[in-house]
Amino acid sequence: MTQTLDPAGRKKFAKYVSLNILAMLGSSCYIVADTFFVANGIGKDGLTALNLAISVFSYDQALGLLIAIGCGTRYAIHAARDEKEEGNRVFTHGVISGIAVGLLLALIGNLFCGRIAAVLGADEATMDMTKIYLRIIMSFAPFYIMNHLIVTFLRNDAGPKLAAAALLISNFSNIVLDYVFIYLFRWGMFGAAFATALAPVISICVMSQHFLKKRNQFHMIRCRFSLRTILNCCRLGVSAMVNELSVGLVLMIFNFLFLELSGNTAVAAYGVVANVALFVVAVFNGIAQGIQPLVSDYYGRQIKGQLKVIRRDAAVLALALAVFFVILGFAFSGPVVAVFNRGKDPLLQQMADEGLKMYFFGFLFSGLNIVFAGYLSAMERAAASFTISLMRGLAVIAPAAFLLSRILGVTGVWLSIPVSEAVTLAAGLVLMRRQSGFRA
Repeated sequence: MTQTLDPAGRKKFAKYVSLNILAMLGSSCYIVADTFFVANGIGKDGLTALNLAISVFSYDQALGLLIAIGCGTRYAIHAARDEKEEGNRVFTHGVISGIAVGLLLALIGNLFCGRIAAVLGADEATMDMTKIYLRIIMSFAPFYIMNHLIVTFLRNDAGPKLAAAALLISNFSNIVLDYVFIYLFRWGMFGAAFATALAPVISICVMSQHFLKKRNQFHMIRCRFSLRTILNCCRLGVSAMVNELSVGLVLMIFNFLFLELSGNTAVAAYGVVANVALFVVAVFNGIAQGIQPLVSDYYGRQIKGQLKVIRRDAAVLALALAVFFVILGFAFSGPVVAVFNRGKDPLLQQMADEGLKMYFFGFLFSGLNIVFAGYLSAMERAAASFTISLMRGLAVIAPAAFLLSRILGVTGVWLSIPVSEAVTLAAGLVLMRRQSGFRA
């Protein structure tokens, strides 16, 4: 007889996963809205500058997820074992670390934005716009990191609805502000960056009611800061960090390859494809983050049977959605690209159309990779989770992109995505079989 989740677990699975998918879809609007408004309000050079600068935005997000997912997972395990004092200690360490890292990123962004832009590949046509976007985004790094932290703790504190609502409201505000700042105020790239930067501030304000109404089971306490404690927490967030960090690393690698092979038009085409793909990646991240509170809870209480059911149900859901998105990508790639191609550049249209189809084909493998990495991380299998994330994020895709680009040119760069995800999935299935049991 096929085992299923208990009624409470089934209800939580549907609730947490659906709300997190919705929230992650909303979060993907951060960049997609910028891409649309920059492409149509500023032009191809603006789109190229945005795609160069956005890789650094991924580093802000990655460090936020490292602290947030790591501390949130550790908190959930303590909560399942009724260790409230330890849970509060984890939250306190997360807040202190998040603010410190955010301030450091803000300082770096303001002091070295010109050098960073040059390293990213900005030329005379895109340098000023790239610098503006970098300076604004990095100045708001503390808010990005704290937003991730509070969202994650709310999910683990019976507040997934408020967390999802905060993300959706903030991202809808981002879209509105993009229009106002770029089209009405004519602020150009500054307006695009400022609209995006305000989103986490709005999200934090919405979530503050959880604390004002005293619904929170966690709070800051007076304790001695321990580097060992925060490192022990952060190792559980490494997988989430690498997943996000890989976005920035792959952006940089692909930007350099596309610049070398076909210039700014190819970079603009990649910007369109990568940002459309954010919506799909958001769905798989939503599944991975949605099951985290459940997996950590069952793991903390040592309920092995239910863990296996969550793993199976999450994998089936990810694969079914991947098939759906692949069909959509092949059927509507042309019209989707045309939305971002204001100047109706035929080369941009051709490159992005080809790239979108191959990128989307890779979701047949990447969806399962993201879910498996999140599942293992939620069970304190940090090494196995990290391996999956590292393979798909850099270790396989980087050499594949360089090698295939030399053989097939631009097509080879696109093809490296499904190839690397397929190789990673093969390794991931082995790791899942070996690592998903309980420790002795």
